[in-house]
Amino acid sequence: MAELQQDQFFLGVDVGTGSARAGIFGRDGTLLAHAKRDIAMFRDEGYIAEQSSEDIWQAVCHCVRQALTQGGVSPQAIAGIGFDATCSLVVLDRDHAPLTVSRSGDNTRNIIVWMDHRATDQAQRINATGHDVLSYVGGIISPEMQTPKLLWLKENLPETYHGAGAFLDLPDYLTWRATGDLARSRCTVTCKWTYLGHEDRWDGDYFRQIGLSELADEGFQRIGNRILDVGTALGSGLSDEAAAELGLQAGTPVAVSVIDAHAAGIGTVGARGGHGDATARLGYVFGTSACTMSSTTEGKFVPGVWGPYFAAMIPGLWLNEGGQSAAGEAIAHLVKCHPAYPDARARAEERGQHVLAYLLDEIAALDLDSTALIALARQLVVVPEFLGNRAPFAEPDARAVIAGMDLDDSLNGLIALYVAGISGLGYGLRQILDVQREHGVAPELVVISGGAGAHPLVKQLLADSCGLPLAETACEEPVLLGSAMLGAVAAGACDSVSQAMHDMSRLGRIFAPTQGRCAAHHLHRFKAFEALQTAARLIRHEDIS
Repeated sequence: MAELQQDQFFLGVDVGTGSARAGIFGRDGTLLAHAKRDIAMFRDEGYIAEQSSEDIWQAVCHCVRQALTQGGVSPQAIAGIGFDATCSLVVLDRDHAPLTVSRSGDNTRNIIVWMDHRATDQAQRINATGHDVLSYVGGIISPEMQTPKLLWLKENLPETYHGAGAFLDLPDYLTWRATGDLARSRCTVTCKWTYLGHEDRWDGDYFRQIGLSELADEGFQRIGNRILDVGTALGSGLSDEAAAELGLQAGTPVAVSVIDAHAAGIGTVGARGGHGDATARLGYVFGTSACTMSSTTEGKFVPGVWGPYFAAMIPGLWLNEGGQSAAGEAIAHLVKCHPAYPDARARAEERGQHVLAYLLDEIAALDLDSTALIALARQLVVVPEFLGNRAPFAEPDARAVIAGMDLDDSLNGLIALYVAGISGLGYGLRQILDVQREHGVAPELVVISGGAGAHPLVKQLLADSCGLPLAETACEEPVLLGSAMLGAVAAGACDSVSQAMHDMSRLGRIFAPTQGRCAAHHLHRFKAFEALQTAARLIRHEDIS
């Protein structure tokens, strides 16, 4: 291990759905400074969501410079850099300039965001092939993944598809922009592009069968023919141009990137404290969407849960990845539907709060135990699948269901809907845990990260509704920390990702699920939750032709 001076730090950069962030950490995982800047989103009808790679890069540069200033850290003190981002599709032309993915023809709109479901038809046709590759995505590929989106581009924007010089996952775009190295991360291509990480190869037959034969004929050059493990140092480090833009020192080691949810997993599941190692813990990333990350020593096939992916998060371990396509976004949308929302928002603004933080403070002031807390939901049961079911049913056409609505337009009625919504997410998590147990993946502890789950009341509700203990980590920014850990590995300050996970993170409070009447009440509500899902399927599948 390289000897690291005490005044050296690691930089983690995270690009989420709505913002870019940068954080500076010490060798022990202590957060010194962090900064945030919003990024643009272009929304069109038909579940279209697009972004600009240039806008994102400029936001990253702003955040890095601001974090350096805020922390009083010199560029020379940054010993390593790690990047993570959403699994969005970036398209560049043959000169590596942005190339449009939009029907508008605007080349600045060159990213299909992960949550964009334009490729639902393409995903269904790919799934109809029944190709063996699909067994490594839970048996059913999602329109959130990249090969359905590539097929959509070929069929709908052929000039973009054939004129592209590179298709990249957003995390790989960031490391290319930082270093000029087009190597891809084993995390991104294995989890979202159907790369067979356990065999170190693409399956050309799959691409030919689904209608993307050009990519196979080219030797997969445009989607990546050099695949590296996460944390590996890239090329010669930070390029001169990127260093000037970021305000950093050229040559600073830059690590192979990860998807944002996987950065959260790295920043949480190996934390010191508690019992068990990373294989006994499920990472629950609660942000705009929610992801579940379970690590195993052997590959486990779980229907409806993505994977098993080899070395996609922690080198040497397999990963099963589930989650909910809308989580924080689902709750935000849910409360906006209630008549009391405008008044609650006005009150929140008077306090300088977000409306959800205001609601949580109002609930906390009631000082309720767990049984009384879930009783606030009254008869309301919410299936918050506004953007479909990612796992364990892999139903992108699923939609939200709300039962038990009354005419209460007061703040108490809004609180009831909010509590029911959070517990609904917990019941969705319980379904993922149940199906994983049936197939040999049985974590004993849920470790949470993400801003939507920061409040203790949310953590307790989730623990009670999913039925497993739920832990937080001591670091308030575990996603940024996960990326910074990769920077520490690339710099040689840690010998491995596993070592960085242990050395730079520790568990905080643990929220045990409440037993007795509370547990019985949640079980009763969970049965109603599943009945509502069944009713929704009957509606969706009715033949009205």
